[in-house]
Amino acid sequence: MSEETDSKTDPVNKKEITRFIDPYSDFGFKHIFGKAPNKNLLISFINQVLKGRKVIVDIQYNNIEFKGSGIDYRKTVLDLHCTGDKGEKFMVEMQKAKPKNFKDRSIFYTANLIQEQGIGVAANWGYEMPEIFFIGIMNFNFDDSHPDHFIHDIRLMDNNTHQEFYSKLSYTFIEMPKFKKLETELESKLDEWLYILNNLEKLSEIPLSLVGNTEYEKVFELAELGNLTREEMCEYNQRLKIERDYFSVMEYAKEEAQKIGLKMGLEEGREEGIEIGLEEGLEKGRKEVAIKLKNENISLSIISKTTGFTIEEIATL
Repeated sequence: MSEETDSKTDPVNKKEITRFIDPYSDFGFKHIFGKAPNKNLLISFINQVLKGRKVIVDIQYNNIEFKGSGIDYRKTVLDLHCTGDKGEKFMVEMQKAKPKNFKDRSIFYTANLIQEQGIGVAANWGYEMPEIFFIGIMNFNFDDSHPDHFIHDIRLMDNNTHQEFYSKLSYTFIEMPKFKKLETELESKLDEWLYILNNLEKLSEIPLSLVGNTEYEKVFELAELGNLTREEMCEYNQRLKIERDYFSVMEYAKEEAQKIGLKMGLEEGREEGIEIGLEEGLEKGRKEVAIKLKNENISLSIISKTTGFTIEEIATL
């Protein structure tokens, strides 16, 4: 085990170090699902999410950056981008913190991928598109969703006939906080995958009901802190520090915003004063985090994913 994990206590957050990495962290998710030698894990997970509507046998990992068609276009950075054995495109996003406009962002990501299909093709191209699947794994809930409905299967549909209009574009959003099943309540392989994601960092060993499944055992092997190389452990600790710094600053910003908002509301006799103060405080907190990470030479793509600012906005801070 590397030196960084010898201590019983995490010096950054003063809490007990767990045996397994956090799969909701950017490093943890990509470490488990984003490496070619372990692509069978991603294949298995995607097949369970799609529930038989699409069965993939093999995938190839693709470039995760889309730079747009112009120099001033916003760059898109994905968590995972893969091509299936029949040419299907899969975009998989793990979102730990709740960002602004996540639905809009998801549509924007797929729009960039759609636009890329026409770059560099012959003039007589007939606009035939591959199937595109967006899978968003969210460690937060949508504000307007049913409390018991945690998987959203979104497709283009005729609103009058309720028939599917276009089958090649779909979005699957999974609200992980709503998945509350215990080990004894797991009924399907999808349940087992979601249980692992929700509980991996909290567990001290692989649950007995999952022992014997080579895929699940591989996940726990990959996720064990003691199996990380020194370089991987340093990267994991850096990503955790960024997330914890962001959480700390945002919590402070919320407290200050509530004070500001309450004062504004009392002075101006407006209830919306609290909401205005909260928005101003959170915006200030995001900027403080972005500037701090930028001064520490953290990559702009990581800062963008953490704070929600565009790379262009971060460059001007």
